[in-house]
Formats: sequence, structure tokens, C-alpha cells
Amino acid sequence: MTRPGREAVGGSGSNGRPGSAGWRSDGRVGRRGGRGRGRGEQAMVPEAEFTSYYGRPVVKAPRWSWDIPAYLFLGGLSGGSAMLGAGGDLSGRPALRRAGRLGGLAAITASVGLLVHDLGRPERFLNMLRVAKPTSPMSMGTWIISAYAPGIGVAAVSELLPVLPRAIRDSPLGAVLRVSARPAGLAAAAIAPAVASYTAVLLADTAVPAWHEAHRELPFVFIGSSAASAAGLGLVFAPVGEAGPARRLATFGAIMELGTSRRIENQLGLAGEAFTTGKPARLLATASNLTAGGVLLATLLARRSRLAAVVAGVALLAGGVFERFGLYHAGIESANDPKYTVVPQRRRLEQEGPVRADS
Repeated sequence: MTRPGREAVGGSGSNGRPGSAGWRSDGRVGRRGGRGRGRGEQAMVPEAEFTSYYGRPVVKAPRWSWDIPAYLFLGGLSGGSAMLGAGGDLSGRPALRRAGRLGGLAAITASVGLLVHDLGRPERFLNMLRVAKPTSPMSMGTWIISAYAPGIGVAAVSELLPVLPRAIRDSPLGAVLRVSARPAGLAAAAIAPAVASYTAVLLADTAVPAWHEAHRELPFVFIGSSAASAAGLGLVFAPVGEAGPARRLATFGAIMELGTSRRIENQLGLAGEAFTTGKPARLLATASNLTAGGVLLATLLARRSRLAAVVAGVALLAGGVFERFGLYHAGIESANDPKYTVVPQRRRLEQEGPVRADS
């Protein structure tokens, strides 16, 4: 059994638990040593069960609900949309610019709303602005959002001027919005990569085994998924003639997301099983299929067909949603199963030896 805060070092009993005879560091059960019995039979250790105090997981899983993976998705969508909107602005594509700016503002507003809902009270979000702690991803994320939101807000509101009353359009406020729209949009785009990726650092900085072991890959998955989702938004709302940057962004994002996801599944060893089994595997497989299908449709047919562009965009957006929920459930599953904590600790112990108190 494992005491909280300590390495899982087993004894030499025969109860089939970690540390028992026949227990192997790869999580499987081996044969007992000694001579075989009559007619070549050998005693076998019973199937091992990963246990901890009173059957509780070694790591306490976060008590989050659907609002956190939705917050992760919407924050990434906002960051990618801000970059797409800035690209549309600089390249003379007003519809793409409008979709990126308005989508970015709507997504970050909803994302912050979901975060506040999880925190319980709005003042908790404001209290995090009382200090800037570089070693805390949550603290840095709060400041990143606070620096990003005004820029995307000004850029998005400027897109609404044509539908606002004439008194507002002709007022000093309207003039300020028109002048500041581009600088504000570019400032938001400069911060957007941090908005899209800081949540990956937030997950990787926890003790949840699957997230922590994938700390090198998660930021690339999040950035790729955010780019593909934002491209999907552009494909849905921009005409075919203006959607070229969205199609290219979809290809870039899909390659980064799918390539890094395969690395997580194939090269993380035991931790990778959390992403390839059960509910997380189904969600992530759906995400990969939607993203791959969306980018293929965008590349092959969306250049000429508005309907194909919309279908591709919806597929890319749905792929981003499934990706975040799949990663979320993989982390929860790894926290609930003690093997993802116990086995890596035993492997480190075998490789490095026990830590001495005087070292």
C-alpha cells in the first residue's frame, strides 16, 4: 500500500499487491521462483490488483464537471480565432476578419464564464489578480486572459458599428473604435498563442499521471487543436473566396494535433494507456476522425463548394470539442487507477534506488 506523499515501495509478501512476490515493474504478474511441481506444473501468483488505503486512489482526481473541458476548448478557440481575424484584417478579407474577431470575443467570454462557474463565485477570479505568481499556471493564465480580453473586445465591438445606431457610429466613441480596431486586434493576436496553450500547462502541472507525463506534448496538442477549431469557424462564416487562410490554418493545426496525439499514445509507455483505453480512447478517436475528415474536405472540396466548407468547418469544431473532453477523461481515469502512479514509481526506484535521508 502507498502512503500519501511517499514512493510506493512494496514488501516481499505474497498477497498479489504491488511489492509482492511475482510483481513486475511493468504492471504484470510473473511466475514464482523455485522448482516446478509434479508433471511440470508451476505455482502462479494470483492476478494482482492495484490497491491503496481503503481502496482509495493514490492521487485524488479533480472534482471537475463538463464546464472545465468546455472552458479549455473555448479558450483555445478564442486564441485561434484572434490570430485568424488578424490575418484576415492584414490580407483584406473583411468577412474572415469579422468571423475571427466576433468568434474570439464570444469564445473568451463563454470560457471565462465557465471558469467562474467552476470557481463558484466571481470574486474568486478577481482575487487571483491580486498577485502575479510566475510559478502558478492558474495565476499566469488569469493575467494572460486579462491582457488579452480588452484587445479582442475592442476589435470585435468595432465590427458591430455598422449595425449600431447612427448616433453611436458618428460619435467620438465610434471614431475611437474605428481607429483602434486594427491595433487592438493585432495586440490580441500577439497574446493569442498563450491563451491557446496556457491551459495545457495548467493540466500538466498537476499530479494527475496522464497529464503530467504528457507535459511536453500537451501544449502542441492544444495549439494544433485551437488552430484547427478556429479554422473551422472561419470556414463556416467566411465565403469561399476569403477562406484560403482558414484552409491553410486547418491543415497546419490538424498536422500538429494529430501528430502529437500519436506521440502521446505511442511513446508515453504506461501513461499512454490512459489515452488509448475506455471512454478517453473513444472520444479521442472521434476527435481524430473529425479533424482528419474536416481538413481533407476543406482541402479537396471547400475551395469550390460553400456547403463543403461549412461541413468541414463543423467537423473541425466538433473535433476540437471531442479532443478536449477526451484529454480530460484520460486524466481522470489515470488518477482513479493506482497503477498509473504505483508502477512508474517502482520503475524509478529500481533504476535509481531508494532516496537516502542524508542525501
